[in-house]
Amino acid sequence: QVQLVASGGGSVQTGDSLRLSCAASSRTFNRNGIGWFREVPGKAPEFVALFIWSGSRTAYAPSVRGRFTTSGDNAKNTVSLQMDSLKPEDTAIYSCAAPFYSDAFEYTASYNYQYWSQGTPVTVSS
Repeated sequence: QVQLVASGGGSVQTGDSLRLSCAASSRTFNRNGIGWFREVPGKAPEFVALFIWSGSRTAYAPSVRGRFTTSGDNAKNTVSLQMDSLKPEDTAIYSCAAPFYSDAFEYTASYNYQYWSQGTPVTVSS
């Protein structure tokens, strides 16, 4: 049973853009919102961004603030991550995840997320 599907990864050059999408099979699986994480081999998943449906609230990691934008499409039950001005250090496997909560929680911690997508790879070359 597929719940969250992340797509849109690819190989680009420094300064290019990519748009990732996270589609849910039903609102049951992303009723609060969607968080984005990225992972490189040998390291723990790193929080990237968060979108909360209620009030369209967002949050970003300092390393991507000003370059990445996350947004939601209610009609399509999809959350996107627009990544601009990509850098080699953005290279990672990106996943989306549905948080247990919608407010007052440690959103950078992966253990606060219930459902996870498969990863989509992003490679940025210099």
